[in-house]
Amino acid sequence: MAAREGRARATVRDVAAETGLSIATVSRVLNGQANVAPHTRELVLRAVGRLGDQAPRPRAAPDAHGPVHGGAVYVRCPYVLTDYFGLIVSSVGETIELHGREMILGAGEAAQESAVLPGLPDRPGVAGAILILPPEPGEALVRLRDRGFPFVVIDPRTPPPRDIAAVSAAHFAGGRKLMAHVTGLGHRRIGIIGGPVTWLPSEARLAGYTASLADAGVLQAPELLRHVPEPNIEQGYLAAGELLDLPERPTALVAFNDKTAVGALRAAAERRLSVPGDLSVAGFDDIDVSRATSPPLTTVRQPLQEMGRMGVTLLMRLLSRHTLEALHVSLGAELVVRGSTGPVRG
Repeated sequence: MAAREGRARATVRDVAAETGLSIATVSRVLNGQANVAPHTRELVLRAVGRLGDQAPRPRAAPDAHGPVHGGAVYVRCPYVLTDYFGLIVSSVGETIELHGREMILGAGEAAQESAVLPGLPDRPGVAGAILILPPEPGEALVRLRDRGFPFVVIDPRTPPPRDIAAVSAAHFAGGRKLMAHVTGLGHRRIGIIGGPVTWLPSEARLAGYTASLADAGVLQAPELLRHVPEPNIEQGYLAAGELLDLPERPTALVAFNDKTAVGALRAAAERRLSVPGDLSVAGFDDIDVSRATSPPLTTVRQPLQEMGRMGVTLLMRLLSRHTLEALHVSLGAELVVRGSTGPVRG
């Protein structure tokens, strides 16, 4: 569609209509911004060529391998910013500021239902993103990567695709340490309150628990395992109640996280079971509530703030066009023994 003499000058809107792309995407190409997929840039440039001299002139395209100097970091955490997620987000924000960039925060449970990822490459002024426990499947992350948009996943919900940068805690090793501590106290009939079955942390922690049970010569009994749909206090209370009401109750409960362990303590108290005399209880994460219970919870300390800092560090390296040899970083977890676990009676 060649421009004719005397025709009004074409606009960014005309180029967008010609390509079927959004005005924001066309503007990014014409302004020479870096985080635009090569095929998208080529599509816009071809449209400019068809529109002829009347089309807006693009600025020189940046080197696709050159660093991205400007732009904010979009941080998506589609959950309530309580103790767990709040620690991650605060460390992410502090580290972004140290790198001289601004943070745009999208948080809250309502964000789980919004299709945020497809529009991220088109957001003006956004250079890259940190995605915390993203609820989207791996295919959505691959599509975002294929558009040339830099991002890092923190605490992935599902196994991240091989070539996508991700930071997590060593869930398997932490689970194994925790269960080794419990079996070392003589417990053999141990109830496990697992997290949502589709979550990577739940699968990895459960594998760590069962590995240590096997080391102690114990085959995990199916009736001693419960999975909760949401890892919160109420669900932990309900699952623990089912386990403690078995004809032969467990002598210890190992929970997916500290919140489900708090629910287990409540269920034990209602049944007049002393902790740790009658029942040992352990959690995972070492959030503030683990130190506020009576007795305080034995748990596994996740390096939540370091996960946030490491995620930003990886993103800054991506924005600088560095090659990442370690795309999936797993940070060590520490066993913290407190008063909620003790030797089995008898």
